Amino acid sequence: MFWNSFEIDPDKLERYMTIAKSSLLPLLEGAVVYTLPLTLITFTLGLIIAIFTALSRISHVKPLQWLARVYVSAIRGTPLLVQLYILFYGLPSIGVVIDPFPAAILGFSLNVGAYASEVIRAAILSIPKGQWEAAQMMGMNYQQMLRRVILPQATRVSIPPLSNTFISLVKDTSLASLILVTEMFRRAQEIAATNYEFLLLYSEVAIIYWVICFFLSIVQGKLENRFDRYVSK
Repeated sequence: MFWNSFEIDPDKLERYMTIAKSSLLPLLEGAVVYTLPLTLITFTLGLIIAIFTALSRISHVKPLQWLARVYVSAIRGTPLLVQLYILFYGLPSIGVVIDPFPAAILGFSLNVGAYASEVIRAAILSIPKGQWEAAQMMGMNYQQMLRRVILPQATRVSIPPLSNTFISLVKDTSLASLILVTEMFRRAQEIAATNYEFLLLYSEVAIIYWVICFFLSIVQGKLENRFDRYVSK
């Protein structure tokens, strides 16, 4: 009696398969057109912001230190969803209107920049002081020391956590659906709203996210191994 309650009607199963197949292409299109580009663009911009923020945090210029601290504290101390809502729904109240995709890029970039800056800052500070002193004795200025000695070593240290940040960002882009970006999860919501098969569509999109993240974790492992071989030479 218990197991009979889990029996699936063949007609219903066929309907599920038809919906899953017909929705696969729109979901993949949402991933290719919005989810992955949004991830790549915001991660790149976020890294640029993170490098400048990390260098500001370790600089001896007090105003830069203060601004960087306030920025990191504000972003890390507020939910990403709230930040997106402020940019897309809040700013129009003061006359600043940003389209959905640029708003998502700005929100995610600022968020990634704050979190990644702490990773980069910790990686730079992990480099022994002897490396700084040796570079200084060779006559390098501050910019040369960073570019030639410190940042290459800090890159190796920061690769694993930054890779995890990138993978997490792929999943976080689903929040862009709440500010009307038609990425993969919003496509699933739109399709589910027409056939009311929410569990099926959300499960399908979850599998696609999992496959993407699984592939990225393989790439992450190979990237780390490559840097290990490079450093050991």
